[in-house]
Amino acid sequence: MKPQAFDYILAESAQDALDALAETGADGRILAGGQSLMAVLNMRLAQPAALIDISRAADLDYVRVEQGWMTIGAATTQAKVEWRKDLAAEVPMLARAIPFISHFQIRNRGTVCGSVAHADPSAELPLVLVALGGEVMLRTRRKRRTLPAEEFFQGMLMTARAPDELVEAVRYPLAKRGARYAFDEFSSRHGDFAIAAVAAVADEREITLAVGGVADRPTLRRWPRMPAADLIAAVNDFAWQLDAQDDAHATAVFRRHLVRTLGMRALQKVMDAADNDARQEDA
Repeated sequence: MKPQAFDYILAESAQDALDALAETGADGRILAGGQSLMAVLNMRLAQPAALIDISRAADLDYVRVEQGWMTIGAATTQAKVEWRKDLAAEVPMLARAIPFISHFQIRNRGTVCGSVAHADPSAELPLVLVALGGEVMLRTRRKRRTLPAEEFFQGMLMTARAPDELVEAVRYPLAKRGARYAFDEFSSRHGDFAIAAVAAVADEREITLAVGGVADRPTLRRWPRMPAADLIAAVNDFAWQLDAQDDAHATAVFRRHLVRTLGMRALQKVMDAADNDARQEDA
């Protein structure tokens, strides 16, 4: 199937894109890398009257590390972030998650903000954003606002973005001293959408587990450190609260099993690493 006819608008700056969004409103869609959007257009799940291409907007293509955040502009590709030499030290979970995203050809064109704006519940970048407590920076011609990731994602392919708003950037918090990070997922083949994905964080006092691919959006739980038996029970409860459903890819039973198995493995990994760091500091 081919997409419905649409107007093409090339935005060479953020201001061009904002002007076009203000004029087209709900009839306009932002095109960055196009790796998610074009598939949706071809299936006619979206039928915008205009596509606003920001891929050449130089003022939206940046990665900035400042004030405890890594801020990634709307036109920045996933590959540009992936190949940062210091990424593993700056945002370790991003470094672990990006290789799971499809294939390198897709990452060369796909953008970080595009994946966040698309809000696929199986996507890796929104899951990491929620797990780390990241933020989404939105902008219109007249104002800016910043939303926590958990508020931005509202359902499958649904976000809090208004029709005239551009996802100008996303912000991932930099690694915190004493915290350790893990990411894992299960898919039918490498590069396929995750049937279930997990992102875990631990420090001396608290543990965090976020799950993607099961509910209609990335979902997070935080717990204080607890004995292993209590943690197994807590993760099991979390798996049931996600309300997994049977579909063509996996049964609800299998998805809950993946949440428990991948979740406990990731949590144990980060807790062991955080404890080891603490022992080394005390020595």
